[in-house]
Amino acid sequence: MFEKIDRSFIPRTVSRTGFWRFAAWMTPWFGVLLLGVHAVWLCLRYGLNQTNMDNRYAFGLWIFLDLTVIALGAGAFFTGFLLYVMRKKELKAVINSAVVIGLVCYSGAVAVLAVDVGQPLRAWFTFWHPNPHSMLTEVTFCITCYLTVLMIEYLPLVLKNRRWKDIPRYLAFEWELHRVMVVFALVGTLLSFFHQGSLGGLFGVLRGRPFAYREGLAIWPSTFFLFVLSAMAVGPSFIALTTWIAEKLSGKRLVQNDVYDLLFRISGKLMLLYVLLKCVDTLIWVNQTAPDHGFPAHRFYGGGGFGTWILFVEILLFGLLPALVLVSSKWRAKRWAALAAGAAACCGIGLNRFVLTIQTLALPTLPFDRFLTYLPSWQEVATFGAVAAYGVLVYSLSFRYLTLFPQERELARRPERG
Repeated sequence: MFEKIDRSFIPRTVSRTGFWRFAAWMTPWFGVLLLGVHAVWLCLRYGLNQTNMDNRYAFGLWIFLDLTVIALGAGAFFTGFLLYVMRKKELKAVINSAVVIGLVCYSGAVAVLAVDVGQPLRAWFTFWHPNPHSMLTEVTFCITCYLTVLMIEYLPLVLKNRRWKDIPRYLAFEWELHRVMVVFALVGTLLSFFHQGSLGGLFGVLRGRPFAYREGLAIWPSTFFLFVLSAMAVGPSFIALTTWIAEKLSGKRLVQNDVYDLLFRISGKLMLLYVLLKCVDTLIWVNQTAPDHGFPAHRFYGGGGFGTWILFVEILLFGLLPALVLVSSKWRAKRWAALAAGAAACCGIGLNRFVLTIQTLALPTLPFDRFLTYLPSWQEVATFGAVAAYGVLVYSLSFRYLTLFPQERELARRPERG
C-alpha cells in the first residue's frame, strides 16, 4: 500500500528507488533531527546556560555556522538573478534545486536564531520596536522577507507535482506564479544583497573590536561589500557541489556538463575578484587601521592558536588557489579539480566567518583582558545537527516527489555528447 501511494506522487518518466530503501535513508536523519529538537527544548526550557556562551562570548557556534549557511544559501538569489536578469538560460536546469537549497539554508538559520535569542516568544519585539541605528534590524527584516520570497518560489514546485496538477485551480495558480517569478527573483536579489552586506557590516563597525573593525566607503565598512561578494562567489560552487552529490547518491545524470562549467566559471571569476579586494582590505587594515587604534596587527596572531597561518590559509589555500583553478578552462574541464576547488572555496568562506566571529571574540581588547577560549556544548552541536538533518530531509523529499532537475528526463533517454 505504501509503495503504491508513494509511486503516485513521484513525477512521471523518472525513476526513483523503492519506498523502503528511501525510508532507510531518511531514518538516521530523523534520529539526528529528534536529538536536535531535544537540545532545542533544553535551551528553551532552562535557558542559554545550556550552551557554553556567556556575556563575553555572545557569538558562538550558532552564529558562525549561521553566517556560513546563509553565505552558501546565496546561490539561490544569485542563480535566480543570473537566470531571470542576466538571461543565463543554462541555469534553468538547476534553478529549482537552488530554490530548495536557499529555502533550507535560510529557514534553518532563522530557526537557530530563534533559539539563540533565548526568548523566541519576544522575537516580535524586533519588528514592533526596531532600532533604526542597528544593522541587525535591517538583517532581521531582510531575512524574514527573503524567506517569504523563497517560500513563494518553492510553491510552484509543489504545485507541479503530478497529483496537484490534476486540480485545475492549482494548475492555473502555478502558471500565474511562474509568470511573475522574475519579480520575485529581483526582490530576492535586493533583499539578499542588503542582508548579506549588513551581516558583514556588523563586524566592520565594531570599534571596540579592533581585529574586526574596518574603515569604509561612505557609511558602509569594507566588510559590507566583502560579505556580499564572497557569498556571490561561493553560491554557484555550492549549487554545483550539491548537484554532483545528488547525482552520486541517486546514480543518475541530472544536468549537462555545460551547466557545471558555467557555475564554476562564474564562481571562479567572482572568487578571484573577492581575493583581490580581500588582500587590499587586509593590507590597509595591517598598515593603517589597526596601528591607528593602537594595536600592531601582529599582536592579533600571537596566541590561542590563531597564528598568521590562518590568514594565509584563508586567502591563499582556500581563496586564490581555487579561484585560479576555476577560471582555467583546462583545469575546470577536469571534474575532480573543479569540484575540489569549489569545495575549497566554500571552506574558505566558512573560515572567513569563523575568523570574524570566534577569533574576534577570543582576542583581548584591553591590557588586563585575557585570551578567551570557547568550546561548544553538545546542545549547541545537536541543535545545528538538527538543521543539517532538516536540510537533508527537505531536499531528499523534494528530489523524490518534485521536479528539481528538468534535464533529468532528457539525459535518461540519451547520453550526452562530448
